[in-house]
Amino acid sequence: MSTNAHTVVQVENSSAALAGATRKLANIRAIIDDSFAHMDVDEFLNTLLARVRQVLDVDTAVVLLLDRQARYLVAAAADGIEEEISQAVRVPLGEGFAGRVAHERRPVAITDVSGADVYNPLLVQRGLRTLLGVPLIGGGALVGVMHVGTLTERRFSADEVELLQLAAGRAALAVQSLLSRAERAGARELQRSLVPPALPNVPGVEMSARYSPGKENVGGDWYDVFPLPSGETGIVIGDVVGHGLSAAVVMGRMRSALRAYALESGDPAEVLRRLDRKIQHFEPDATATVLYAVCDPAPDRVRVSSAGHLPPILAVPGQPVRTADMKPDVLIGFGADIDRQTATVDFPPGALLCFYTDGLVERRGDDLDDGISRLCDAVYPGPPEAVGAAVMNALIGKQPTDDDVALLLMRRSPS
Repeated sequence: MSTNAHTVVQVENSSAALAGATRKLANIRAIIDDSFAHMDVDEFLNTLLARVRQVLDVDTAVVLLLDRQARYLVAAAADGIEEEISQAVRVPLGEGFAGRVAHERRPVAITDVSGADVYNPLLVQRGLRTLLGVPLIGGGALVGVMHVGTLTERRFSADEVELLQLAAGRAALAVQSLLSRAERAGARELQRSLVPPALPNVPGVEMSARYSPGKENVGGDWYDVFPLPSGETGIVIGDVVGHGLSAAVVMGRMRSALRAYALESGDPAEVLRRLDRKIQHFEPDATATVLYAVCDPAPDRVRVSSAGHLPPILAVPGQPVRTADMKPDVLIGFGADIDRQTATVDFPPGALLCFYTDGLVERRGDDLDDGISRLCDAVYPGPPEAVGAAVMNALIGKQPTDDDVALLLMRRSPS
C-alpha cells in the first residue's frame, strides 16, 4: 500500500471515529439537557423514557422504583407499555428480570423473553423478544431499574448499554432529588394543615402560638388546643422523633388519636396511656414526646401529664419564672403499658404558661439546661403575643434552627 493510500485510510478511520464520537455526544445530549430542571418526578421520567426510546430505537422503556421497605420494584413510568402503570406492576426484589437487575446491580440482557425467567407477564403478552435492563444507582444506593425492550430480536452494543447506564444514572440522581423535594413539600403542607388555623376562644384565658419549620428538614412538631364537652380545654404539644413526610404522617395520626381519647377521659395521664398503647400496636417504630394538659373552666388550675416532653415554663406575677413542678414519664412508643402521672399546676390570675418543643431550647454543643434557663429569662407574665415575640427574638434571633419550633403560650386574665 502506498503512503498516500495509507494516509487516506488513516483519515477515513479518524473521520469515522470522530463521526462516531459526535453521534454519541449528540445521543447523550438528546437524553440529558437542562429542560429537565423544572419538571416534577412524573414529567421527568416520562420525558426521559420518550428520549431513551427514540435514541435507542426501542419499542418500550420502563422505570421501576424501589419502595420504602426495599422489597418491591414498583412501576413509576412507562413508554410503549403503559399498562405497567395502569396495572400498578410491582416486582419482588431478586425475582424475574427487573428483580435480577436490581439484585445484581449490573446490566442484564435477555434475547428470548418468551423462554426467560420473567416475573411480569405483561412483557410476554406485549410480544417483546429482547430486553436490556440497568440499575438506577444514586450515591451508592439502589433507586430502581430502567429497562428497554424490542419486538424483534436484537443484540445491544456496548455503546448502547453505556448510553442506557448514563440515562439511568441521571434518572437515579434526579429521582432522589425530586422525591426528596416533593416529600419535603408534602410534609410541610401536611404539617401546616394540622396546625390549628386559629386558637379557640377560652373564657378568662389569652392565647398565642407560633410554629417555625427547621431549615434542615420538616419534623413532627405540633401543637393543638380544643374545647372539651366538659367545658374544659385540651392543650397539646408534641414532637415525633424523626424528620420528613413519615414523621409528619405519624404526627397527624397521633393528633387525631389523642383528640379521640380526650373525649373519653378527663385524666391527661389516661389519655397519654391510651395513645401510647395505640402507637405501640399500630406504629411500633414510632416514638414521640407529648405533653397533654387540661385547663379547668374556672380556669384556676391546669392538670398536666408528660410523655417525655419538656416541662412548661410558669410565670406568676411577683414570683421567679420557673419550670412547672412535674415529672415527665417515658416517651410515647417506649416500654410496656406503664402507669402515668398527672400533675396539677396552679394558674392564678395574670399567670402565664409557656409550652414548647425542644427545637426552641436545644442547640448542638450546648447544654439543654442552659437553653431552658435562657427561655425562663425571656418569659414573663405578660400578653402572650408580646411574650411570644420576646421568646422568639431571644432564642431564635436571626438564624433559623435546624429543628422545628412550636411555641404555645396561655395567660390567665389578670382580673
